Amino acid sequence: MVLDFDENKKRISLGLKQLQPHPWEVLAETIQEGTTVKGRIVNIEDYGAFLEIMPGVEGLIHVSEVTWSNQPINAREYFKLGQEYEAKVVTIDREDRKMSLSIKQLSQDPWSEIENEFPLDSRHTGLVKNLTPYGVFVELKEGIGGMVHISDLSWTKRFSHPSEFTKVGNDIEVVILDIDKSNRKLSLGHKQIEENPWDTFENVFPVGSYHEATLLRRDDRGAIVQLPYGLEAFAPIKHIRKEDGKLAEVDEALTVKVIEFNRDDKRILVSHLRYLDDIRREADESVRKDRDNQRQKTRKAIKQQQSSMERSTLGELAGFASLKQQLAADAAPKKEAPKPEKEAPKAEGDDLKKIEGIGPKIAELLVAAEVATFQQLSETTPDRIREILTEAGSRYKVHDPTTWPEQAKLAAAGEWDKLKEWQDNLQGGK
Repeated sequence: MVLDFDENKKRISLGLKQLQPHPWEVLAETIQEGTTVKGRIVNIEDYGAFLEIMPGVEGLIHVSEVTWSNQPINAREYFKLGQEYEAKVVTIDREDRKMSLSIKQLSQDPWSEIENEFPLDSRHTGLVKNLTPYGVFVELKEGIGGMVHISDLSWTKRFSHPSEFTKVGNDIEVVILDIDKSNRKLSLGHKQIEENPWDTFENVFPVGSYHEATLLRRDDRGAIVQLPYGLEAFAPIKHIRKEDGKLAEVDEALTVKVIEFNRDDKRILVSHLRYLDDIRREADESVRKDRDNQRQKTRKAIKQQQSSMERSTLGELAGFASLKQQLAADAAPKKEAPKPEKEAPKAEGDDLKKIEGIGPKIAELLVAAEVATFQQLSETTPDRIREILTEAGSRYKVHDPTTWPEQAKLAAAGEWDKLKEWQDNLQGGK
């Protein structure tokens, strides 16, 4: 059929297909909205793919009509040229020769009965399909999926990215937290499969308590440390400085003090520096108490002496009256008084505070552990002394008993000058 004639160029444009009626003009009337058609993919675009149901008649399968899932579909990855698909006619416009098709509408919308299959608080196992900075997308079944927010992955650990917890293709157990049927969204949680341990942690980690911790990671702001039961806490950078002034390193064990506990925000702040301050303060208080006790004893002795002198003065008058009786008694024949029996010597311990490094409190602890004399202390190993101190509390860990048995040996032998020379070279036993 002649379509056009160009007299200047002496050209004629011909058409072969025009010898036959247009495919849309002879498209069967049975093909209408709701009809299921079959064809092959002939073109793929970013927004979807074109399905040819007969020569010259194509329909668009938009990416939103591929699956009931809310996950975005990449048409170029999903479809392949030449693949055959069945699709449902959604709209058809014979005048404009356009037709929109849907693959997902061949099956029932799974969201229509979502509450029955996935009720609130029910547990399910899903497949990790995608990871984002804010959470994990989990597919529970074809067309049904939801998001686990990064804060709902663990009760005790904080993750910078979900990839620290799981990866695409892994199975994950989840709990249904919320259903948004109109927007086709599920809110899921993983940590909710276990009870909230923070109800118990409030009693285990009260403010002011001490705990052993391991440094997991450190940056310019501070460090994340692991407490007992796998709980993680944050220590500001200045609070992980050790007694020698250096910062603690990764994997190093520290004793820390809880300085803040926030149950609602699930946050714990700890400090190694505050722990060291408390140890020093307790040591200073022990020395101060010792000095106060000594002052009180001195004042008491002075008062007793003054009272004795007052009684002596008042007793002088009565003394003259009794002097006469005493002289008369001396003139009378004397009877030998029976000799009093000798009292058995009382077993008393030595003053262990004469050992450099031992204060009143530590002396009490040693006596309670049946180490009451210099001889007993000299026969006690430093490891055994450390056990006695450790059992009394972490505050006594700073004391070093290495030289105490040697000092006690000199004291037991009465070699006080040699002991004094030894002690002058020590550092207070700490």
